[in-house]
Amino acid sequence: MNRPPASIYAVLAVAILSISASAIFVRLAGDTPAAIIAFYRLGIAVVLMTPWVLLKHWSHLTSITKKDAVSSMVAGVFLAAHFILWFESLNYTSVASSVVLVSLQPIFAFLGTFFFFRERFSAGAVLSMMIAITGSVVLGWGDFQTGGEALYGDVLALLGGAMVTGYFLIGQSVRKRLTLTSYTWLVYGMASITLLLYNLPSPASFSGHSGEQWLVFLALALIPTFLGHSLLNWSLKWVSTSQISMAVLLEPVGASALAYVLFGETLSWTQLLGGAVVLFGLMIFILSTTRKRKPTLSYSARRRG
Repeated sequence: MNRPPASIYAVLAVAILSISASAIFVRLAGDTPAAIIAFYRLGIAVVLMTPWVLLKHWSHLTSITKKDAVSSMVAGVFLAAHFILWFESLNYTSVASSVVLVSLQPIFAFLGTFFFFRERFSAGAVLSMMIAITGSVVLGWGDFQTGGEALYGDVLALLGGAMVTGYFLIGQSVRKRLTLTSYTWLVYGMASITLLLYNLPSPASFSGHSGEQWLVFLALALIPTFLGHSLLNWSLKWVSTSQISMAVLLEPVGASALAYVLFGETLSWTQLLGGAVVLFGLMIFILSTTRKRKPTLSYSARRRG
């Protein structure tokens, strides 16, 4: 990798704080349905991106293959499902529990690469998964004692993590051939259409929102989407994926801190213990799989060798 600019860690800090604010903005949207919030988050992002895409990336878009276009659209459906499930979980469980459980997505990703790309599990990866799952059980047990709704929110958050994993697994292949701007524009666009179709039969209204709610929708597009994910992708030019993954593990910490300051959300001992165990397991998981991620790990490569 090229020598990183001096500001790289400041950029990463801004990115992590930005994605940490996502759950906070969802809470600030009040009683707006989760699918409506997700629709406006991605829809506004697409509207803001479109002039740049048409001016600078249209020739690239018209040259992509049908397979890549379809794959991008499927990824958009997964992304829409992720936002619906995760945002909805925030109506039932705490910000801390929801964000920690969604952060289990690296484990879902490793399972996906095992089944689809035949990557093997290391002993460290298996141990770390068991630790993280134990932590999620502790989180779930505490929410079960709190009430059935909190546990339901935990399940939604876990499913949301699984959906975003599907999105990343598809992107792992397609992004090799598409520019970042073209790919995200296609994905966000399809996700917006999916959310539009999902919302049409429901009683949820696309209008009648307060000025504060419209500001929240805009903030979700600008801060967690552009300042969060876009800056993380920009940082990949100088910082490894493993370092980015380690940095993203700070999202639950940032989200919990913001929830405490803004909403007065306190953490129970089960949330503190369970969240710490999950994060510890994820750290071990990423460290162990990073050491194993070499070309010789691929099943097909081993067979060719």
